[in-house]
Amino acid sequence: MPAKFYRIAVVLGLLSAIGPFAIDMYLPALPTIGEDLGASTAAVQMSLLIFFLATAVGQLAVGPISDMAGRKAPLYAGLFLFMIGGVGAALSPSVEWLIAFRFIQGLGGCASMVIPRAVVRDLHTGVEAAKLMSLLMLVFSISPILAPLTGSFIIDAFGWRAVFWVVTGAALVACLLLATSIEETRPAAARVGSSLRTSLAGYRHLLGDRRFLGLVGTGGFAISSFFVYLSSSSFILIDHYGLSPHLYSVYFSLNAVSFFAMSQLTGTLAQRYGLARVVRVAVAGYAATMLVLLALMASGADQLWVLASMLFIGYGFVGLVIPSTSVLAMDDHGAIAGTASALMGTLQFGIGAVAMAGAGIFFDGTPLPMVAAIAVCAIIAFVLAQVTLGMKRAPKAVSAPAE
Repeated sequence: MPAKFYRIAVVLGLLSAIGPFAIDMYLPALPTIGEDLGASTAAVQMSLLIFFLATAVGQLAVGPISDMAGRKAPLYAGLFLFMIGGVGAALSPSVEWLIAFRFIQGLGGCASMVIPRAVVRDLHTGVEAAKLMSLLMLVFSISPILAPLTGSFIIDAFGWRAVFWVVTGAALVACLLLATSIEETRPAAARVGSSLRTSLAGYRHLLGDRRFLGLVGTGGFAISSFFVYLSSSSFILIDHYGLSPHLYSVYFSLNAVSFFAMSQLTGTLAQRYGLARVVRVAVAGYAATMLVLLALMASGADQLWVLASMLFIGYGFVGLVIPSTSVLAMDDHGAIAGTASALMGTLQFGIGAVAMAGAGIFFDGTPLPMVAAIAVCAIIAFVLAQVTLGMKRAPKAVSAPAE
């Protein structure tokens, strides 16, 4: 593959990592934030949940805007808003202010999550898109692998507020990379006919495409199980199992390593077996692994090595599900790639927010409620995949849907 292919993957991966970086890096600080601001566990978790909700809502606007105005301008605007939220979060005097600025940060961060997927679809389809998406995710993996560990050292040395100064600096670096390394992939000629009216028509078209919704839901419930782990893991591993923030970061990173290592096989496996077969096998493996973990935990096997090893295996399967379902869902909607990517992101983050909130209701400081929520997400992803992949593909759209 040409050097340009890899350069684009690196820059898009780093852009995509900005939002997750703002999540993963401060996970080790959640208990400390609660103590420092005199806030309950539920209030501190809300600062995480609100970021997801803001990201879900914001994508609905950012995607169509990127179809109308091009990919780069909305990215710049989003990164600027992200930096404002980061500075505000760093200076927050109370958990209420922290939640408010995390909402702003999430609104800005959504641009760097949704638009790179649209850029991939602008440039490639099918197996080539799967290869680029998997490379993008390899670079993206720097966040869940390194961010928690980096965050724990920063928190120890400078306090939890320093985390938000660091992620603000990362957004500034992303702006420089965007300016120097990525060309506009949505030229003016492709934007002709894109408007608010066609965007709304595009959303109606996508919401009527059961195959698109099924693929998005499959990926959404698969990744939502990871969101549930995000919201509960620091309390379980640090408070329940007694790990230090540094050790917590190491255990957290193991799952990310499994996820992103397996994602690199997506292109090769898709070329040999087809994307649909990869998804079927991966969701089956994931659901089976999580059911075994649930059975073990329910029977009293509440041991860290059991939880860590089974999650490591399970999230490896998820690493195959996410890029494959993303490419399959976007494949038929190149004319409205920004809108399709936005709806995908909104639905998936919305599913994730609901899953996190549901798991939070039953959270009791032990792993069982978290594992049960993860298993439910895995089973739903499995069922959706079997139903969806049996559907006939809709005709490919060659232009934006008209009213």
